[in-house]
Order: sequence, then structure tokens, then C-alpha cells
Amino acid sequence: MSQDVLPLVVVPVFDHPQAIEGLVHTLRGLGVPCLLVDDGSGPDCAALLARLAADFPDAVSLLRLDHNQGKGAAVMAGLREAGRRGFSHALQIDADGQHDARDVPRFLAMARETPGAVINGRPIYDDSVPRARLYGRYASHVWVWINTLSLAIRDSMCGFRVYPLAPTLALIDREYIGTRMDFDSEILVRLYWQGLDVRDCPTRVTYPEHGVSHFRMLRDNLRISAMHTRLFFGMLWRLPRLLARKVRG
Repeated sequence: MSQDVLPLVVVPVFDHPQAIEGLVHTLRGLGVPCLLVDDGSGPDCAALLARLAADFPDAVSLLRLDHNQGKGAAVMAGLREAGRRGFSHALQIDADGQHDARDVPRFLAMARETPGAVINGRPIYDDSVPRARLYGRYASHVWVWINTLSLAIRDSMCGFRVYPLAPTLALIDREYIGTRMDFDSEILVRLYWQGLDVRDCPTRVTYPEHGVSHFRMLRDNLRISAMHTRLFFGMLWRLPRLLARKVRG
């Protein structure tokens, strides 16, 4: 691997026993180490995660949070642990089986080309995607485009991406970022505000027939709406800087 890019895969897990074992085996086959962040899972899933870490200590490690804190909190705990261990980049991938882990090498190749950029998954959906979820994402996309004055972030809600750890850890230690389903969009906007480039990596996304989603339509949409409102007011006082960046191209 490049001297500039030493990656750790960070997987936030909250009661996803049906998909996590297959994901771990795929990642092992790709030769990349992974950190499972157990976000307060129940006993069955917690036992499975402990077994995976015990069975493959060379490739899989486990960080357990005492209680469920939310996807964003779990990812941030994983990012901090990755930084503590000396990794330069963290690849986030969700544990619900929607993402094609075989694309991990493409994400990491792009990170090696531009190690200072965020490599962000741009979903390519098949017919399994629920139409309400697909169309609902566009409202969030529009707000992200407004709050960045840019179309650089084509999809802010895909939980498959690579973070350069130094600027990302500096950000999460300095700013409040939503700890649940609002995390994925908010951290991308704030990293863009910091001047980081965001590069798209197209990736196939499927919704498994018996998959488990912890997205709660009313609660999480309200939380995401509040996040976009908060970002909008943050954008206003950054407006001169964002306009200057747009002019520079």
C-alpha cells in the first residue's frame, strides 16, 4: 500500500447479525483490516461480533460501546480509534448488507490518488430500492447543494466512503456533528467547508430482501431536517469564502 495511505475499514454495527459475517469474510479476502464498532447491540449480535474478532485476530478487531449511541457516534468512535492506532485513512462501510464490499479496492485506489480528499460513494441502485427512500433522498441532496453552493457532493447519505483521518479528526474534535442518521450528510458538508475535495466513486447499492434498517422515517427525517437548517445558518456566514471557492473553480 502507498506510504501516504494506511487504511482501516470502520464498520458501525447495531444488531445486524444477518449481514455482518459475510461482510467480514469479504473484507478478509480483500486483505484490509477492519474494526467492528458494536453500538450497543443485543446479546446475539454482540456474541457474533466477539466471535469474529476472536476467530480472525489478524484482520478483525472489535470496539464495543456500552449502549446504543447512534450510527454517527459509532463511526466517530471508530475514526478516533483508527487515528489512535496510527492509520491515515478510514473507510466507512455500513453493516446492513446494502453496499458491495468488493468495491473497497476502487475506493482505496482513489484515496491513494488523492489522499487529501474524501472518497464518497455515489449509489447505483437496482430495483430493490424502496421508491419512497429513493425520492426522499433528493430533498437532502438539494439542501447539501445549497449549503455548499456546489454540486461536488452528489450523494451525501451513502455510508460507504473514505476519510483522510487528520482533518476529519480535527473537525469532530472541534465541531458538534449529529450522532445518528444525520451524521453522514453533516460531516461531508463540514469537511467541504474546511476546503477538502469530495470525489465520487460509483458503487452498486441493493436493499436485501430480509435486511434490517434502523432508519425511522419520521424521527430521522425530522433530525435530518434540523441538521440542514443548522447547516444553512452556518453556510450564511461562510458565504464569502464559499463564493470565492466557487469562482476559483
